[in-house]
Amino acid sequence: MMKKTLCVIGATGLVGSHIVKAALGKGYHVNGTMRNLNDLESASYLKKLNNSKNLSLFSADMKNPKDLDDPLSGTDAVFIASLIPTYFGSNGKPAREMTISEGKTEIIKPTVDGCLNILDAARRNNVQTAVVCSSTSSTNPIPSQPFKNEVEHWSDELEQYSSGKFTSAAKTVMEKEAIKYASANDIRLSILLPTGLFGEALLPKHLEHNPFKWLKSLIEGGGPRHDAVPNNSTSMIHLVDLANLFLAAYENPNASGRYFGVYGSLHWKEIYEECAKLIPNMVQPTPLTEQPLPATTFDFSRRDSLGVSIRDFPTLLKETVDWIKSDPFSE
Repeated sequence: MMKKTLCVIGATGLVGSHIVKAALGKGYHVNGTMRNLNDLESASYLKKLNNSKNLSLFSADMKNPKDLDDPLSGTDAVFIASLIPTYFGSNGKPAREMTISEGKTEIIKPTVDGCLNILDAARRNNVQTAVVCSSTSSTNPIPSQPFKNEVEHWSDELEQYSSGKFTSAAKTVMEKEAIKYASANDIRLSILLPTGLFGEALLPKHLEHNPFKWLKSLIEGGGPRHDAVPNNSTSMIHLVDLANLFLAAYENPNASGRYFGVYGSLHWKEIYEECAKLIPNMVQPTPLTEQPLPATTFDFSRRDSLGVSIRDFPTLLKETVDWIKSDPFSE
């Protein structure tokens, strides 16, 4: 039986390209969108993927709803991986320096409108399954919770506004609006919540993203990401595992709602200690002198219900460091 066709919005992005690779690897046909088909370098790397004969690329901008009809036509599901974090306004002003009015207009509205444009185009084209990439930044309630679950725990967008966290607020508001739209229009919606994307980049431009950027600096004798070890934790996942979670959410007809897309969370002290095992001569940040705060913990029952094996941190870090050391994209 011929595999169905999936649409990946944002196919040249860090997450989107891995969804494309995973879907092609499982025999699906893929319609991938990119902002500009004249970006021949990005297109050429996607066309190097296994089974790329099953990949069709389309030029589309989520701001323009009509751009989305052709790539969505005849597809069984849409994967929205184009809602990348926005840290600056159209005039270059940093999001953290904006007023609430500016933040809503410049940072939040484009993300929310873009997501709703895609979901509306899916509805027009009878696509009834959508999987959206968001962020764990939408799961930080006040007061903070030491053991988080993705059903009950939401960030407060009003608190995010008042704190100038408009990039994070964009995810919170987008998710809530997407859930309302999907419910009203009979779309089965799943939302993946990742942070800290490790593994292999599929396009050279992805090397400008962290953690590739700061790990490459460590390998080459440069400075660490922080001058001093921060007294907090961060979460992470291998990109292959995240892509498999996306496909599992699509393939399971009972999957819907929010799912953590992380392996777990570690204190930065532990992260730098693990880095030193792989890069013995690395430049070290100033050590932590106070008692480390406990790392965030998660209820992974929903994530694990998708049946995807998740690499632990030592494994995903080693695979990332080994890949960077191999001098990718040198040819």
